[in-house]
Amino acid sequence: MDDRTRTEIEAAAFRGLVAHLQKRTDVQNIDLMNLAGFCRNCLAKWYRAAAEARGVEMSYDDAREVVYGMPYDTWKDQHQHPASDEQKRMFEETKPLHADISGHV
Repeated sequence: MDDRTRTEIEAAAFRGLVAHLQKRTDVQNIDLMNLAGFCRNCLAKWYRAAAEARGVEMSYDDAREVVYGMPYDTWKDQHQHPASDEQKRMFEETKPLHADISGHV
C-alpha cells in the first residue's frame, strides 16, 4: 500500500471514529478515559498538534469543535453529566495509562 492510500484510509477511519463519538453522546469522556485511556478532548489535542505540525494554526476550541461537532460548551451543557465517585476513583487509578497529547502512553 502506498503512503497516500494509507493516509486516506487512516483519515477515513478517524472521520468514522469522530462521527461515532458524536452520535454516542451517552458515552461520557471520563468513561472513555477509564476504559481506553483517551477521550474526545485527547482526539482534539492530537488533531490540533497534527495541524500545527503542518503549519496550520488552530485553537484548542476549534479542534474540539471538529471532534464534538459543536462548540465544547454546548456539548457539555447538553450531554455531560457529573462524574460519580466511582468514575473519579477509577480515573485516578488508571491515570498512569492515559495517553498524552502525542498519542503515546
